[in-house]
Amino acid sequence: MEVKRNGERIFGPGLGDNSLGVAALFGLLWALRERRLQSGGDIWFVANVGEEGLGNLRGMKAVVERFGGDVQAYLVLEGLALGHVYHRAVGVKRYRVTARTTGGHSWSDYGKPSAIHELAKFIVQLTALELPGHPRTTTNVGKISGGTSVNVIASEASLDLDLRSEGQASLAQLIAAVERLIGHANRSDIQVEAEVIGQRPAGEMSPTHPLVNLAEECLREQGLNPILTSGSTDANVPLSKGYPAVVLGISTGGSAHTVKEYIHTEPVEKGMEQLVMFVERAWS
Repeated sequence: MEVKRNGERIFGPGLGDNSLGVAALFGLLWALRERRLQSGGDIWFVANVGEEGLGNLRGMKAVVERFGGDVQAYLVLEGLALGHVYHRAVGVKRYRVTARTTGGHSWSDYGKPSAIHELAKFIVQLTALELPGHPRTTTNVGKISGGTSVNVIASEASLDLDLRSEGQASLAQLIAAVERLIGHANRSDIQVEAEVIGQRPAGEMSPTHPLVNLAEECLREQGLNPILTSGSTDANVPLSKGYPAVVLGISTGGSAHTVKEYIHTEPVEKGMEQLVMFVERAWS
């Protein structure tokens, strides 16, 4: 895909989430060297993999396995979150739901169950579930595959399902409801099964924690109004284990996770300055 610039916007998939975060990792290192920060301990700059998609946070899991709780804090950089302080980790569970039937010819075997049609029914039932707004709870079918041809009753199809909630109890209730739907979908002529393909643990740090307050202070000094929020990020891993962790952003933008993703260049300067201030004050 081509990267394009239009005034103060740069367009390109993955630019904000999270190529900008990787660039900021190096920018932070260079800025601290330039200012000759005298820290009270080692500062590790770590780039990892597997935060998006089906990576299941394997990169951050390795980081936390390496350092554990023997740290002052974990600081996670997020490209498109300037002004936000993530201190709560949203719990996530992901399934691959697969339906299997005998299949057949679309005309001569009409009436036999189609794996695709059965998954479509499941999706309709899924979207009919009543989800709480507080704590915020969501479902998403992000991918569907299956079938062989336009005139064939599909013998196999699958979908990838994302379930998440700010509340552990709400997530557990949603998981139970979804698993009941899957169980009810099974009949003598159709088999439906679910495989867990991802699980992100929840956790949180108090909004009055000194690191959260420091993050707010650094944003205010840049003329920004801090917003305390929750999300599914690399910080899920340390927060779920009770280790201090916050997520800070670099700039603003939009259309994340699409080919039309973009970032604003003007706020980057403030975003980098709040990062440098945060690290200087937290580790000095």
